[in-house]
Amino acid sequence: MSERTPGAISTLLTGILTLVAVMGVGRFSLTPQIPLMINEGALTLSSAGILAAMNYIGYLLGALHVSRLTQRHAAFLKVGLIATVLVTLLSAATNNFVLQCLFRFISGVGGAWALIIVTSWTQLTLAARQAPKLSAAVFTGPGVGIALTGLLAWIVAAAGLSASQAWLIYGLAATAAALLIMKRLPASLPAASRTAKAAPLNRSLKFLLAAYTLAGFGYILPATFLSQMAHSVFASGNQAALFWPLFGLAAVAGVLLVIAFASRLNTRSALATAMVVQGFGVASVVLLPDVQGLLIGTLLTGLGFLSIMQLSMRLAREISQGATARIVAVLTSGYASGQLIGPLVSSASVTLFHSLQPALLLAAAGLALGGAMVRLAIKA
Repeated sequence: MSERTPGAISTLLTGILTLVAVMGVGRFSLTPQIPLMINEGALTLSSAGILAAMNYIGYLLGALHVSRLTQRHAAFLKVGLIATVLVTLLSAATNNFVLQCLFRFISGVGGAWALIIVTSWTQLTLAARQAPKLSAAVFTGPGVGIALTGLLAWIVAAAGLSASQAWLIYGLAATAAALLIMKRLPASLPAASRTAKAAPLNRSLKFLLAAYTLAGFGYILPATFLSQMAHSVFASGNQAALFWPLFGLAAVAGVLLVIAFASRLNTRSALATAMVVQGFGVASVVLLPDVQGLLIGTLLTGLGFLSIMQLSMRLAREISQGATARIVAVLTSGYASGQLIGPLVSSASVTLFHSLQPALLLAAAGLALGGAMVRLAIKA
């Protein structure tokens, strides 16, 4: 069967646009917003870490909820998408820190519901249509969304718009993506995703869960504070704003590279390499000169972001003989736990050392450890 049948393409685009709305915009629009909100006095670097952590708490709880979900997956997918879009729009209405924390929390819960369920649906549906490349291409969604928010952030910076106006623009972009796919979302999920129980966590799955948790911790600091770091290097907001869309494009490129070389890749070795390369990217922000370190860090961290996610899910299928929604949710819960730790570590780093650098070096070490764990401890 051809991968390019209308039904397969429709499933692919629905998956990508869902992830654009809930991840690329709903979740990661906070990154270019942080320097704007700091400049307007709505945040400090420490409180920005707390705000990000609220999103990751919501994401963790949403992932844990899906891991226990046995029915109504399609309903939670739609509710998650709508809730994430709605709170992104509502963020334009206030600078109140408590309300912004609430909005980020809701966005996290909704984003986890939508990401896990739409990923499971697209993977099962496209596998049934014998479309493995399209199945892998779904993972470009967050990168496309990040590139979109980055482009919009550059326009916001060039036009001198406020954080409130930027939230409205991001919310409208997410609304447009949601409207394009709302009628294409599944009315129900394939039986395998609804009824299949996750395989017990054998030794290899436990190590994969630990490594994936470290991956969540390792990437989240640059993913959260990249725009702020760029603004600290460049006097021009227009130049600084270019690094976030570059991160998104690098993330898309990472997925496409995995797709292009899929038949030649040993999944375990590829995942270990991707984690080590991303770790070098995170460390380069600290160890290399300002512009050079920022550029290399952006490219390498972005390159590893979605490819690590994609390869981890692929490895989970290989070592568990089929990853159901529950296994995806368990892995995502670990990733979310790592993401939650990241902003808390960043806040502690700023408080104790008045710098993000110690936290970034710790994140890089975590990625290196995760890569070693994948290579040495997991048996394919």
